[in-house]
Amino acid sequence: MNEERTTPTRRDYLKGGSALLAGSVLAGCLGGSQGDSSTTEAESTADTTNGTSETSESTESGASSPYSVTMSPMGDVEFDAVPEDAFVVFPQYADMAVALGHGDAVNSVYVPEMSGKTMNTYYDRLDGVSFEWEGLPDPLAEGMSKEQLYSLDSDVHFVDPAYVSTQDNWDQSDLDDISSSVGPWFGNFYSGTNNGVPEGYSENYEFYSLWDMFGKVADVFQERERYQALQEIHANAISTIEENLPPKEERPTAVRVTMGEEQFYTYHLNKPGYWLADTRPLGANDAFSEEEWPSLWGTVDYETMLEADPDVILHLWGVAPDYYIDGVREKLQNHPVGSELSAVKNDRVFAAGMRYQGPIMNLFQLEMGAKQLYPDQFGEWPGYVPEEPYPEIPAEEQLFDRERLANVVNGEF
Repeated sequence: MNEERTTPTRRDYLKGGSALLAGSVLAGCLGGSQGDSSTTEAESTADTTNGTSETSESTESGASSPYSVTMSPMGDVEFDAVPEDAFVVFPQYADMAVALGHGDAVNSVYVPEMSGKTMNTYYDRLDGVSFEWEGLPDPLAEGMSKEQLYSLDSDVHFVDPAYVSTQDNWDQSDLDDISSSVGPWFGNFYSGTNNGVPEGYSENYEFYSLWDMFGKVADVFQERERYQALQEIHANAISTIEENLPPKEERPTAVRVTMGEEQFYTYHLNKPGYWLADTRPLGANDAFSEEEWPSLWGTVDYETMLEADPDVILHLWGVAPDYYIDGVREKLQNHPVGSELSAVKNDRVFAAGMRYQGPIMNLFQLEMGAKQLYPDQFGEWPGYVPEEPYPEIPAEEQLFDRERLANVVNGEF
């Protein structure tokens, strides 16, 4: 690949610290499968209190001394300065960058219109917070391209090298070349499901909660203090949820889906992995909890869904273009079997967020789900209007303080 590239760039001072392994991975937004980890969101929140990353220097913002951050599968990753340009594939890392005050560093993101509009749906309720997604390239639009990575010339690549290693036309030498001549890899894809790690990586691969990973990204940007302030907001929201959940036998049955033509792609609610960081703490009764699917998701037809007949249907991507919840409801209401579902009859088909959630998205999606599942405990969900911001919630019914969150994101903490 690009054998003519011999002169160093201004980013050659950023080095990846560990050798990368080859392997294979199930790619795509529906990829991955569930593992057996039993770590709860509350436990993982507690684990982050004392930090999750090892650094050689102070983690105060703006530090200029060399430092390193440790995360699986990369190992120790060394930095000589805080990254100014960050390559992002999946939007949880873009959301992390925004939360840490470094959103302007993001130079790419998966399906920018979907990711960017979803993020800004939440950010519109936070004064001074936004994500400028227009004009950003989609790194997966035509497959992961080495030429694109050279062109973007990023200080850090927030993507798992195990994931990249299985993309077309990538091998170990390519991974090493990008890391040494452009910028290091820093990502952990398989914590999304706590399973599916490709051969060659699986032996020593570690899984992290969403907020564990966020802490490590905070150390990359040298924003430990800001991270701790955000983690406190999250811990308080989780505590409020746990204190007010009804007994398990009184909780509704629910399912998380994405609709196809004549089928539903269905997902578990309470399994491990950060892709479920917004449903697992809510503890609803999974309508398909007994189903063992070969991956994170299964395929269910209308008749099977009617047999399960969940009280609540949460539709993934429901606040994103092409998946807006009003179109989903209309399709169900006009279907001869779908119209018989209790969730449809009782107007309990709701817009859910994205699995690829960072910390800010996670806070809003936790609140959204709490209201959709438990209106008596957390207040009625007012509904989502396509193309509009996240709905206004009375202050006394909010799971977190918008002003406090915005202040921390904007550097006032």
